[in-house]
Amino acid sequence: MGLSTKNKEILLGPLSKNNPVIIQMLGICSALAVTSKLEPSIVMAVSVTAVVAFANVIISLLRNTIPARIRIIVQLVVVAALVTIVSEVLKAFAFDVNKQLSVFVGLIITNCILMGRLEAFALGNGPWESFLDGLGNGLGYGIILVIIGFFRELLGSGTLLGFQVIPDVFYQWGYVNNGLMILPPMALIVVAVIIWVHRSRNKDLQEN
Repeated sequence: MGLSTKNKEILLGPLSKNNPVIIQMLGICSALAVTSKLEPSIVMAVSVTAVVAFANVIISLLRNTIPARIRIIVQLVVVAALVTIVSEVLKAFAFDVNKQLSVFVGLIITNCILMGRLEAFALGNGPWESFLDGLGNGLGYGIILVIIGFFRELLGSGTLLGFQVIPDVFYQWGYVNNGLMILPPMALIVVAVIIWVHRSRNKDLQEN
């Protein structure tokens, strides 16, 4: 069964034209904190995508039974439960990466993208549409994290996923890794470059 035009827009929109990081400016903090290497960037991207998608579905299923005055509490409980599950899975199957991510796995619950999608979409739409919205926004967030992690690790350490990719001969010729790339401020500069490239390619997003 193919996706309708509306559902395709829900899923694919956040990947570019309505990206939560470079358009809505959400989730910037974790983009700065966990992207010094590619591996934790990928793991965080997958974790947030899973939490957003399934939290959206659960809240959508419960939306007609949640009293308005406690909806934020219910959302936080749902997200906290999912984040706990993700944290335990990482401890069991990717312990080293979990240590690199440190407290930032637990802080997924504070990610603006999560609460934003629950409030703006899941409370007013069905489970399938909410799943697509969560998946799209999670992937849109994840793409940016992976791009940032790729360039920061490559230029800062000369490696990707821990494997050296810049040949030794380059270092013999005088090439030096840019240590600044592994510092958090450089992540902000990489985000700025991504935004610049994205807006230069999408003229309709430019402000007059």
